[in-house]
Amino acid sequence: MTGFVVWFTGLSGAGKTTVANIVEAELEQRGLVVDHLDGDIVRTHLSKGLGFSKEDRDANIHRIGWVASRIARAGAAVIVSAISPYEEARRHARSLVEPHAPFVEVYVATPLDECARRDPKGLYAAAFAGEIADFTGVSAPYEQPSNPEIRIDTTGVSPAESAQIVLDRLAQLDGVHA
Repeated sequence: MTGFVVWFTGLSGAGKTTVANIVEAELEQRGLVVDHLDGDIVRTHLSKGLGFSKEDRDANIHRIGWVASRIARAGAAVIVSAISPYEEARRHARSLVEPHAPFVEVYVATPLDECARRDPKGLYAAAFAGEIADFTGVSAPYEQPSNPEIRIDTTGVSPAESAQIVLDRLAQLDGVHA
C-alpha cells in the first residue's frame, strides 16, 4: 500500500495545525495509519538548534520532507503542518516525496490580518512591535504556493468545515486513498 503526504502551509495562526488535527483523526477513523509532523513539534525534536534564517528554515523543511517521504514510502498517510514559507523549499520537499507517494499541498490562505487577530501566542503583536525579527508575514517573507492542490481560507469557516473541504478534495485525487 502506498501512503501519501498532505502538506499544510500558511502563516502562523492560519489554522494549519487545527485543521490538520481533524483531518488526521478522520483518516485514522477510516483505518489509515497516520503520522502528523507538526512544525512546532519537529523544531523541538528534529530541528532543535536551527534558527529562523532562510537557510535554517529551508533546512527544517528539507528534514520534514525527507522524514515524510520515508513514512509515506512505508505506506502511511503523513500530515505535515508547517509554515514552510519558501516555494523552493516546498518544491524540494515535494521532490523527495513524489518518487514514492502522492504529495498534496494545502495552502491555508487565511489573510495576515485574520491571523494577527487570532494571535494565540501573542507573536504578531511582538513582531509588529519589532520585538521578533524575521517573523513570517511581517518582517520575513511568505511565498504563497503557485499551484496548490487545495486552497482554503479559514476565515469565517469552522475548523470542521475546513477539514471537510480537505477530505473531500483528497477523495478526488488520483493515488490518494483517503
